[in-house]
Amino acid sequence: MGVIGVQLVVTMVMASVMQKILPHYSLARWLLCNGSLRWYQHPTEEELRLLAGKQQRGKSKKDRKYNGHIESKPLTIPKDIDLHLETKPITEVDTLALHYFPEYQWLVDFTVAATVVYLVTEVYYSLMKPTQEMNISIVWCLLVLTFAIKVLFSLTTHYFKVEEGGERSVCVTFGFFFFVKAMAILIVTENYLEFGLETGFTNFSESAMQFLEKQGLESQGPVSKLTFKFFLAVLCSLIGAFLTFPGLRLAQMHLDALNLATEKITQTLLHINFLAPLFMVLLWVKPVTKDYIMNPTLGKESVPLMTETTFDTVRLWLIILLCALRLALMRNHLQAYLNLAQKCVDQMKKEAGRISTVDLQKMVARVFYYLCVIALQYVAPLVMLLHTTLLLKTLGNHSWGIYSQSNSDSLVENHPFTDSVHSELPSADEKTKVTVTQITMALGSLKTIFTPLLFRGLLSFLTWWIAACLFATSLFGLFYHQYLTVA
Repeated sequence: MGVIGVQLVVTMVMASVMQKILPHYSLARWLLCNGSLRWYQHPTEEELRLLAGKQQRGKSKKDRKYNGHIESKPLTIPKDIDLHLETKPITEVDTLALHYFPEYQWLVDFTVAATVVYLVTEVYYSLMKPTQEMNISIVWCLLVLTFAIKVLFSLTTHYFKVEEGGERSVCVTFGFFFFVKAMAILIVTENYLEFGLETGFTNFSESAMQFLEKQGLESQGPVSKLTFKFFLAVLCSLIGAFLTFPGLRLAQMHLDALNLATEKITQTLLHINFLAPLFMVLLWVKPVTKDYIMNPTLGKESVPLMTETTFDTVRLWLIILLCALRLALMRNHLQAYLNLAQKCVDQMKKEAGRISTVDLQKMVARVFYYLCVIALQYVAPLVMLLHTTLLLKTLGNHSWGIYSQSNSDSLVENHPFTDSVHSELPSADEKTKVTVTQITMALGSLKTIFTPLLFRGLLSFLTWWIAACLFATSLFGLFYHQYLTVA
C-alpha cells in the first residue's frame, strides 16, 4: 500500500521526537514554568504563631494524655489575622506536586505533535497530490480526541465520587438537559441549522444498501434515522456532561481575569474569548450568518459576496483563529485562578471566629495543587474544537484556500482514506497480489459507504455541539457566580 512512504516517515520521526525531545523541551511544562505564572505559598505554622502573637509553648495542662501519648489541641488563630501571602514563580520542581500534571503534559504535547503531523501532511498532499495513500493525520487527530475525552471523563468521575457538595447532581442534571437539547436540535430543519446531517445520512444509507445488494443481501439500511439520531443524542449528552464543569470554571476565571486586567485591549480580548463559542455556534445558523454573508441585501438587489465553498473555508479559519486566541489567553485565566488563594484569605478576614493553622494551610495550598486540573478543563475543550475542525476539513473534503471554484462534484470522487483500486500490482507473488487486491477492494467499498457528505454532516454537528455546550455552561456559570453566589 502507498501508506509506506512519506507519511510513515513523518510519523516515525514524530514518534522519535516525542520519545527523545519532548521530555526535555515540553510546551505543556513551558506554559506553566515560563515565569509568567506566580503561585501563593501557604504560611508555615511558625509564621502563623508569630502573626497571632503566640510564642512556642511547651506542654500545658490542656494537653490530654491518651494511651501514654501527649495529644495537643490543634493551634487556632483568629480569622481576621493580618496575613499576606508570598508569591513565587512556578518552577519545574513545583510541578511535581501538581495533581494530573502527567495527564496535562501528555495531552498538550501529544496535541502539538499531532498538529505538526497534520500540517506536514497537508503540505505533502497539496504538493504531491497522492491518490493511493491513506491520510495518516486522521489517525493522529482521532487519537487526540480520544485522549481529550478520556481526560474529561476521568475528571468527571471524581465529581461523582464526592458524596457532598452537589457536583454529582450538577453533572447528571446537565447531562439530561443536553440530551433533551440534542433531541430538539436534531429535529430542526436544515433551513435554520445547515449541518448537512440529513443529506449525509441519506447518502450513507443509500450507499450501504447498494453495497449490501452487491453482496447478495437484502436490507433496508444499516440503521434507521431515528436510531441514528438517538445514539447521536446520547453521545451529545455525554459530551455535555463532560464539558459542564470546564464551562463553569471558565466563567469564574473570566470574571477574575477581567478584574485582573488593566488594559482595555486585554479586556476586549477576554470578552471575545468568552463569546468565541457563541460566534462558532452562529456560523452554522443559516438565517443569521450564511444568508447575510453570501447574499447580503444592498438596496433592492442582493449581491453575492462569496460562494458556498468559500464560506465553508472561512468558517474553518474563524474557528481556528478563535482557538488560537483562547490558547493565547490561557496565562490570564490560570493566573486569575491562582489568585483565588489570596482571595480566599481576604474573604476569611471578613469572618468572625478562629481557624486552625492546618485548615488555613490546606485552603491556600489546595489552589496551587489543583492547577493542572484547571488547566486540563481549559485546554481539553480547546483541543476537541481544534481537531474536530481539522477532521472536518480533511474528511469533509474542504479546502484551506479561499477561491470561487465549487468542489461539490468531488465530494464522492476524492476521499482522504484511499483510492479504490491500484492501477498496477506487483508481479512477484500471486498470493501477495490477491491479498493486496482484497484489501484495496475492501477499502474502496468503505470509501463508497463513508463518503465526505456523511463526515461533513456529522463533524459539522459535533463541532457546533461542542461550542454550544461550552457557551451554555459558561453562560450559566457567569449567571451563577455573578448573581446566585452574591445572593
